[in-house]
Amino acid sequence: MQLLVNIDHVATLRNARGEGYPDPVKAAAVCEKAGAAGIVFHLRGDRRHIRDDDVYALKESVTGSLDFEMAASEEMLDISTEINPHLVTLVPESREELTTEGGLRMEKVFDDFQQRVFPRFRETDIRISLFIDPNREDIELAGELGTDMIELHTGTYANAETEEARRHELRRLKEGAVLAHELGMEVNAGHGLNLDNLGPLVETVPHLNDISIGHALVSSALYDGLETTVKKFLNIMRGG
Repeated sequence: MQLLVNIDHVATLRNARGEGYPDPVKAAAVCEKAGAAGIVFHLRGDRRHIRDDDVYALKESVTGSLDFEMAASEEMLDISTEINPHLVTLVPESREELTTEGGLRMEKVFDDFQQRVFPRFRETDIRISLFIDPNREDIELAGELGTDMIELHTGTYANAETEEARRHELRRLKEGAVLAHELGMEVNAGHGLNLDNLGPLVETVPHLNDISIGHALVSSALYDGLETTVKKFLNIMRGG
């Protein structure tokens, strides 16, 4: 199980004043030095946090896994295949949303992904992940499409307001991970995870490979420092 740190909101803070700092590329280096296995970034169509020059700089500087989160637009297909990251994670994207609000609706994107998107990536060595909710139908369609892996959307679990709801979502995530594994896909997870809810997830859900954490990690780093915070998350993932 590996920690990938999403550094989008380091860029959000930089962009708030336009002063050029804090630098998400430097933040990425600190995270890797502290033990993160790689870096995640989401290049949005509106460039609200990560910008094009960040993407090229991250490609040059990141030594571990580089996960390019993106909508499946022609613009992003062109940029990602030029950058050639280790992994792309295809996500739904809306200009109105504050953050990604849910997983891909596979029945709506299946034909387009099969005919337009996957062939582009299969001409490269970039691995493909689909960000989806832990629904049997979506996972089965992801397997039929031939994706390398899925990233289970953990936001509903993270935002659950009662213990019963949290247990229910953990069961769904566990069942989803087992199904994806049985269908031959690797299993990643992310969205809304923090120091309080990460432990139950890793104790309950099997087959997890990469766990992507961003907003909560960057927020906690304001108090404890980036290196210390990365190590805190890693300690939970290691059962500490």
